[in-house]
Amino acid sequence: MNTSRTIALASLVAFATQVAFALLMLRLFTPQEVGEFSVISQIGFFWMTLALAQSNLSLLANQHIPAPLAARQAWRASALRGLGLFPVAALAVWFSQLSLWPALLWALLLAFCQMAWMLAQSLTLRVGSAWQQAAVRVLPPATAAACALTAALLGASFGWDGPVLLLAALLGYAVGAAWLVPAFRARSEQSLATSVKDEFSATTQQSDPRSAALRMAHTLVDALLATAIIVVWQRLYGAEETGWMSAQLRVLGFVPAVVHMAWAQVALAQGDKPRQAAWVSPWWVGLGAFACVGLLGLACVTALHLGWLEPKWSGVLGYVVPLVVWQGSACLSAAFSHRPFQARSACAYSWACMGLGVIQVVVLMAPMGLAQPADAVPHMSAFAVISGLGLLGLTVWMSQLRGRKKSST
Repeated sequence: MNTSRTIALASLVAFATQVAFALLMLRLFTPQEVGEFSVISQIGFFWMTLALAQSNLSLLANQHIPAPLAARQAWRASALRGLGLFPVAALAVWFSQLSLWPALLWALLLAFCQMAWMLAQSLTLRVGSAWQQAAVRVLPPATAAACALTAALLGASFGWDGPVLLLAALLGYAVGAAWLVPAFRARSEQSLATSVKDEFSATTQQSDPRSAALRMAHTLVDALLATAIIVVWQRLYGAEETGWMSAQLRVLGFVPAVVHMAWAQVALAQGDKPRQAAWVSPWWVGLGAFACVGLLGLACVTALHLGWLEPKWSGVLGYVVPLVVWQGSACLSAAFSHRPFQARSACAYSWACMGLGVIQVVVLMAPMGLAQPADAVPHMSAFAVISGLGLLGLTVWMSQLRGRKKSST
């Protein structure tokens, strides 16, 4: 429970910082600037996610492998996959109709630093102290927000016009990546032997039995969906519509990410040790997070009606309800996402997620075959309803896995 509370508190602080960063984007930058930043950062996220191939989850689930050794192996394999994916990332930049240079360089830097940060979070969750687990989550977004604010103020004073948002995000990810350095220093054979002994003594039934090919395929579908939502919006509806949609998606999408980090990943990191209190049901966690998503959407509407945001951001209103439905359903799914690993159903989980992801991509890209593209808001509404139903179905299935596991023991 101490670990869960620490991660939850750190995630809430990081979430508040992300909200502040998003508000800074709305207040200090134009929709076009936010849209271009969202496209490049999403391509970097796609690059990172595909190269990582869920190695950060395997690092948590497979506790029979010493954490420093597993982190080093995961980084090397992910870096090699990342280099091999360079042509794919270049194709994504070209498809978005942005200038190939320097957009591709920014995407590369963001991808590799973010990849190291993701591995560092899993590493500290297994071997780090409470303050390290909190700092690795809080410091990167705080650094990004502080840099964006400072650069924007300096730009207003001295007329500097540079890639402020990209530079701020890169510095934040670099701070997070620094937490992976201890894994490369822990090379003592004695320390490794002690780690092996300690970790093998804590037997656990959870595991990640998925093959590398299945993990890669699952990651590919997730990454394609996360990137397509931005790139397709940019191509169909332009930078301004992309800015309206992506700014709110960036805020609301952090809530299911917090649920996954502060709930599901903690459960995996603790293995067979006592996890969250028995009275805390994943259903309550998911529903509480869903309510938080709704409140954030309401806060955005309130800010517009009170005139806190400029009128040029009024296009955000059409996206509030669809994005709340989509991301709220994602919160429910995230609350149960540890169950497949604990019930030895990780392979079935990956296939189910890939099936839903393919359906989402088809719905997202359907208007591209029309002579005249559909309106942006109805398109997002249809996508959100289908996504929400699929995520709810996945949640119901995962909620039953614990019962199956108990019945077999």
